[in-house]
Amino acid sequence: MTEIDPRTRLLLEAPILPTVLRLALPNVLVMVVQASVGLIETYFVGKLGSDALAAMALVFPIVMLMQMSSAGAIGGGIASSIARSLGAKRREEANALTCHAMLIALGFGLLFTVTLLVGGRWLYTQMGGTGASLESALVYSHWVFAGAVLVWLFNALSAVIRGTGNMAVPAQVTVAGAVVLVPLSPMLIFGWGPVPGMGIAGGAAALLLYYLGGTLALWMYLRSPRSLLKPRLTSVRLRWPLFRDILRVGMVGLIATVATNLSIGIATALSGQFGPDAIAGYGTAARLEYLLVPLAFGFGAPLLTMVGTCIGAGDRARALKAAWVGAAVTFAITEAIGLTAAIFPRSWLLLFGTEPAMLDAGTQYLQVVGPLYGFFGLGQVLHFASQGAGRLFWPVAANLARLAVAGLGGWLALHWGADLIYVFIAQGVAFVVYGLVTTAAVAAGAWFGRIGWPRSNINRACTDLRAPSQ
Repeated sequence: MTEIDPRTRLLLEAPILPTVLRLALPNVLVMVVQASVGLIETYFVGKLGSDALAAMALVFPIVMLMQMSSAGAIGGGIASSIARSLGAKRREEANALTCHAMLIALGFGLLFTVTLLVGGRWLYTQMGGTGASLESALVYSHWVFAGAVLVWLFNALSAVIRGTGNMAVPAQVTVAGAVVLVPLSPMLIFGWGPVPGMGIAGGAAALLLYYLGGTLALWMYLRSPRSLLKPRLTSVRLRWPLFRDILRVGMVGLIATVATNLSIGIATALSGQFGPDAIAGYGTAARLEYLLVPLAFGFGAPLLTMVGTCIGAGDRARALKAAWVGAAVTFAITEAIGLTAAIFPRSWLLLFGTEPAMLDAGTQYLQVVGPLYGFFGLGQVLHFASQGAGRLFWPVAANLARLAVAGLGGWLALHWGADLIYVFIAQGVAFVVYGLVTTAAVAAGAWFGRIGWPRSNINRACTDLRAPSQ
């Protein structure tokens, strides 16, 4: 047992709203910049033509599946385990968890590499890829997933550091990497001086260099005197309970991550029935939705750390109160983004292309689904907070319900109405289902037992919530 670190004490005792905002701002920055890395690629790849843009739309849901799995699902399990260990004053356990987290990341990274190199063509064909767009998708996919281990290690180490309550270091590393990526990506795509142009593969190569540099920088920080944790690879003893503590949260979260990306993949496949321009339009518009994920994660990661630390220390009421504060802020921000996109859809779409069919499909999506983005943000941020509590059944169930509505509803709407807009309506309804089910479950006491039981836990939490903030 060790004394509580000052950073951990702030999570347990400082006023909730200022603490959440202070921790969230650098984390929102890191997540938005990280998402912008993909947008930078899309912007330059879009200059290669409609087939290249459609190729990016095919591969992007799988890249985001990897990103969200490594940063949000398994990364959430890593951060939750470390936060709970530090909250309970078990720092040596937290050090050991770091090494276990890196091994988990290596395993998942290799799994993504093998799966996509072997099954990529089949997958992108099922998503509607044909001809030149399919071949371009395969080139990009093979390059990106050959280096999947780098993405997983980067996000695992970021999660370790966030689990200590330090959001600034991952933000600094990510922003520095993005500054390098902005000139590197077009240089490798189009060529410059003695550097030959690689086409769409250049964007993937630049992305992998970004993750390589970031991984090295994060590891160097963990080995520096500034780091709260001091992981040692040579002397660590591998223990199944530590793997299990990460995976019991991370694997459940992975189900929700797969459901989120599968719903977008299904919508991409349904859009594909209207041609490559419709795929490009939907895929380009849906990238704004993907920006909401890192934004929600920007608030969700500090909430995860605060909730996990408070629950590790036995303060359930503070954990629940922090979740509602973060949920309210995230709903307001994501709803404002959605409404803006619905009013000015072409301001976003014209960044990536000018083909009329692409613009029409993207405009339809943003006008129908944009006003409901707040519910998506609400479900996402409460999902991350639930990771901190180690209770993910209901957020995952809500995400599966979203998948059912988006997939089955979109398929039925398309076959009954024979119009792309009905597919988008199903996507919007799915967002509402996701947000409301997750919110209702947390409000009904899902973190502390069965929903609505034991009533004493819920009444106690409600009584504490009416008291002044600690």
